[in-house]
Amino acid sequence: MSVCILLFFSIIPSCKFLGSFLSTSNFTICFSLAIKYQNLNLLMPEMYYDSFCSNYGWTYDEFLSFRGEDTRHNFTNHLYTHLVQRGITTFRDDRLRRGEEIQPELLKAIEESRSSIVVFSKNYADSRWCLDELAKIMDRRRQSRQMVFSLFYHVDPSDVHKQTGSFGEAFIKYEENRKNKLQRWKKALTQAANISGWHVNKGYESKHIEEITTIIANIILNGKPLFVEYNLVGIDLHFEKLSLELRMESNDVCLVGICGMGRIGKTTIASYVYNQIYWKLECSSFLEKVTEVYKNKGPLRI
Repeated sequence: MSVCILLFFSIIPSCKFLGSFLSTSNFTICFSLAIKYQNLNLLMPEMYYDSFCSNYGWTYDEFLSFRGEDTRHNFTNHLYTHLVQRGITTFRDDRLRRGEEIQPELLKAIEESRSSIVVFSKNYADSRWCLDELAKIMDRRRQSRQMVFSLFYHVDPSDVHKQTGSFGEAFIKYEENRKNKLQRWKKALTQAANISGWHVNKGYESKHIEEITTIIANIILNGKPLFVEYNLVGIDLHFEKLSLELRMESNDVCLVGICGMGRIGKTTIASYVYNQIYWKLECSSFLEKVTEVYKNKGPLRI
């Protein structure tokens, strides 16, 4: 299925005609999002694009957190291979872990990663290293808006969220000798489980991996999010209203206009909408200051 969306903004009270919009001085911003909407049957990862993302200082695109004895030689290995094949620089710790504390080089790798993938498996919480990794990852998500992708590999996401099942059994052991870290680990698990991700439980693992790496590649490699101030009051409500008008499931060309006086946040809303949906598209483009560019440099520059 393909879709072409044109979203434009004007400071005039009404926008009834598109024919001369490029030549009107009232036109402030236009962007098009095209061609082929990826209709993937997945729970999409929560996007954190409200702050500017730059690859300055990144050593890795992804930090891979997983329980080695559960998935090292099967699911995680195949996932790692697919990520690397798509050009995504991925950190994977292949060493046998010994000792009580997480090693400084792992903490450094998390800090130098653009995003993290956490593979929750049955025995993930049995590893203090994994829990320390997760706590650090969630700290980075809160402090620097690092993206986090949660994968639930043959585990119920609610067990991760509530620390029940195998996760609850693991925490019973920690209540005696790890009380100082217990709350931090529980908080990190709950936060990570609240991030919409992928539940790998049924079907061919190869298909799951292909879909997961396709989404991540689209996010990491195929475009950069726009700068939008974090935690803007009411921005989600604007997005919800606009998303209904965009009709992403339709095959038709969609044109949506927002009108209002200058400097009330039309460009900010446009940027936020773009950040929320561009990764679903095979191709996307954000065209800003169209009138100014058109008048000064001509239509070819647009």
